[in-house]
Amino acid sequence: MSALPKHVEEIHPSLWRASQLARSAGRTVPTGHGRLSQELPGGGWPVGALTELLLAQPGIGELRLLQPAISAAAKRPVVLINPPHNPAVIGLSYIGIPVDKLLKLQPENTADALWTTEQVLKANTCGAVLLWQQHMRADSLRRLSLHAQASDTLFIVIRPLVTQQDASPAALRLALRPAANGINVEIIKRKGPVGVEPFNLVLKPSPVLLSPHGRTTRPARKLAPVPTPRPEMVE
Repeated sequence: MSALPKHVEEIHPSLWRASQLARSAGRTVPTGHGRLSQELPGGGWPVGALTELLLAQPGIGELRLLQPAISAAAKRPVVLINPPHNPAVIGLSYIGIPVDKLLKLQPENTADALWTTEQVLKANTCGAVLLWQQHMRADSLRRLSLHAQASDTLFIVIRPLVTQQDASPAALRLALRPAANGINVEIIKRKGPVGVEPFNLVLKPSPVLLSPHGRTTRPARKLAPVPTPRPEMVE
């Protein structure tokens, strides 16, 4: 009879103590952010799993946060489903996202968006799938999670911060808020200990902030003085 392992977590990769991060049983994609990576099981974004990013508002830096992972996954197509704005090709190219690998899908309603996402995950031909969705039922999330687990795709669902209290089958949930020079990250759910204090990540600035023609660098326009009205003559 073989001796029992010294540590119980050595029995299987899926086992871990509540005081330690889980060891990833699957593949991960590097985050490109050291502070974030050290807080995630396996040291990166999970592949073949559902990850949720909960935003205070769209456009606070979520794509800049995901840029290293998207670039790493872009050996295959990267699908953007229901993004709130049209992708800015010049800006995405500047931060290092290969726009020639991007495919934007804009379904007309929630049901079509969820069906489209399921089909893309089932095809398993994409390196990454990003879905923006305002409202989702728990059973819809579970279906997407199961399809993600049957794939080797980096799957990110981006939802409003107000859904933070909702139950979710996601393997990883992060709350993102704007911060000086980057973004504030709060870990809502992960396979490991809870109670990590929120932390800030410095992100590569948007190209509009570096442009010499940006609004913040334009000199204030001088307004012509308003002539003082002459008092009317009284006869």
